[in-house]
Formats: sequence, structure tokens, C-alpha cells
Amino acid sequence: MDNIVLPNWPAPTNVKAFSSTRFGGVSTGVYQGLNLGMHVGDDRNIVQRNRDLLRQQHLMPTSPVWLNQTHSADVIELSKPTHHVLDADGATTRHNKIVCCVMTADCLPVLLTNTEGSQVAAVHAGWRGLANGILENAVRQFDKSSQVMAWLGPAIGPTAFEVGEDVYQAFVQHDVHAKDAFTPRVKQSGKWLADMSILATQRLNQAGVEQVFVSQRCTYSEDDIFYSYRRDGVTGRQASFIWLE
Repeated sequence: MDNIVLPNWPAPTNVKAFSSTRFGGVSTGVYQGLNLGMHVGDDRNIVQRNRDLLRQQHLMPTSPVWLNQTHSADVIELSKPTHHVLDADGATTRHNKIVCCVMTADCLPVLLTNTEGSQVAAVHAGWRGLANGILENAVRQFDKSSQVMAWLGPAIGPTAFEVGEDVYQAFVQHDVHAKDAFTPRVKQSGKWLADMSILATQRLNQAGVEQVFVSQRCTYSEDDIFYSYRRDGVTGRQASFIWLE
């Protein structure tokens, strides 16, 4: 069984990208597997071992730049590798050998590159970040002349992501076409099933990104492969990585 998920996109060959899974790590208990989250209650030494293992196995040129993710719409540009944890929910770089990454356990990881292979970005898109324009913020950091493509990685799927009226309104008030991403729950007034990939694709298309590729992997339902906060509560984190070789 694959221990990573590779993007199904025609990215330039110098762009390296993947999402991790639960497979291959040394965490135990509720964190069983390759937990990459330092902030979830797992032993920090074990998490560091997991991170080191992943870097070695997948020939990362430097240690990933880890983010303190707060469901903001902030995307920062990286000019050099750093061991400091930076406050943002997205990172972009134009420099070789800087590994951008975001952690998820149901939220949508979005990886971006331009067709020239001169810039990449990784974005943590929960519903709040999506509604507040984090994808638009990320795309805005690419050169206007660039053609950008996106890959939507493993996230909670459209049959599992139940949301309330507040989430529905946050998107539909911005764009009436966002209704297409919501299915009302029968017998549960004010509850909806939301399709994050549709919402993200709509936002990306509006920002000028026409090539959007979707992993179709569900963190909630594939319980032996992915961590899911909505499913398990206390759990680990997988991550999605992208860099220029």
C-alpha cells in the first residue's frame, strides 16, 4: 500500500510534491503511524523521529518549513530554510530546495505551481481560510503572467463534512454559485453536507487558476490511511509538501 499520495497533475519535472499518510512512522496509540503534528499531544521526540524519517525516505533537500496554522488567510513568502515555526496558513517560495508544507487532518491541503516551475506554494484551507480568501491570497503572490495550476490533496469528503447555516452563508453570500457545493441534510434543518473541492475549485477559477486537479481522497472515510480530526478527535496529522528541486 502506498505510504504517500502523489499529485495527479502535469507539473514541471523540477517540482516535487506529495501528501503523507499514516504509514511508516513510529507513533503509537491514537497517533498510530506517521504523526507529523507537534501540537496534538504526541511525544515530541517521536514526532521529530517521524519527521526525520519522512525527510530521509523522500529525499527532501532541507527540513520542511513548518507553520503554526490558525485558520487564517495569511500566506508568507519563504526566501530561505528555517527551523523556526512561522505563523501562517500558507507558504510560497521562488527558491530551490525550500520545502513548503501544511499539516491537515480533514482540512484541505492545496498545492500550487506555475507552469514554468519557478514558484510553488502550499496552503492549509479549512472552511474559514477558504471563505476568507486564502487561496486568492496565495495565487496573488505568483507573477501575473504566470499560468498557475493547483492540486487539492486528501481532505474530508463531501459525504462526511456536515456544516451549519453559518458555513453555508459564509460562502453563498460571497458567491451565489457556492450553493452547488452544499447538499441540505434531509430531516435536519440548517445542516448541510459541504464539498470542499467544489468550493476550492470555484475560488481558484475566479482567481484565474483554470487547471485544478483533485485527489478524490477522503481523510474521514479512509480511516486506516489518514488521520481525521472530525472522526477521532484526538489524533495525529498528515502533511502535504512541495518544493523546487
